[in-house]
Amino acid sequence: MYFSATGTTKKLLDEIADKLLKNIDILNGDRIDFTLPDIRKNSVLFSKNDILLIGVPVYAGRVPNVLLKYLNSIKGERSKAIPIVLYGNRNYDDALIELNDILSNNGFDVIAAASFIGEHSFSYTLAKNRPDASDLSIARDFGDEIYNKIKNNIDKDLNIKGINPYRTYYIPKDEVGNPVDIRRVIPKTNKTCIDCKICVEICPMGSIDYQDVSTLNGICIKCGACIKRCPTNSKYFDNEGYLRHKRELEDEFKERKSPDIFI
Repeated sequence: MYFSATGTTKKLLDEIADKLLKNIDILNGDRIDFTLPDIRKNSVLFSKNDILLIGVPVYAGRVPNVLLKYLNSIKGERSKAIPIVLYGNRNYDDALIELNDILSNNGFDVIAAASFIGEHSFSYTLAKNRPDASDLSIARDFGDEIYNKIKNNIDKDLNIKGINPYRTYYIPKDEVGNPVDIRRVIPKTNKTCIDCKICVEICPMGSIDYQDVSTLNGICIKCGACIKRCPTNSKYFDNEGYLRHKRELEDEFKERKSPDIFI
């Protein structure tokens, strides 16, 4: 299961899932992509014999708050679970421990967990093209480790990085240190738009108006889907607070981060 507006979380989970399917005697390998809002209307119940591999992106150091209601509707019956978070090379802060706690509180036994890095939703340069070949190799090795843990019935505490109570969502600052609220910032549409409706179809919040794609009828979570997947590069942000934060991330977090594996 995954939320993957720009495809990075999906790419990573596919790699781990393929390894598990090859190693473990699994009768059915089902995929639930809950990126689009209609899918999130239905809860999911897992049995004791099921294994759940689930991935979400990190937003401001936490699990995206727009997903919390849906994630808490996913129930297990002491089902095994592997939570994965994908972040844009700044920090995943408390996102992984938060996803772990959600699963644990809803009937899952978390047997492994990991954070990986993906190209930042705000940027084409920050963690560019990640997860890359190195990340995917680590993901495949992680799949092997999960298999060995299940096969050998290993019971080991994970000590997942993070703290509870969770830290507040990461807040960008302006040049003098004042908080900048970018929650209401929305993308603009330029004259190169060909009205193909792709942005309408892929918006995870269902917010882009079908009749006028330059209009939003709901919130924007800055996932980058409409911008990065537009065939004519017609979507963009021009809010200075948002752009300053984007430049700050690109300047301060260039150093390559590595995945964290807990097993």
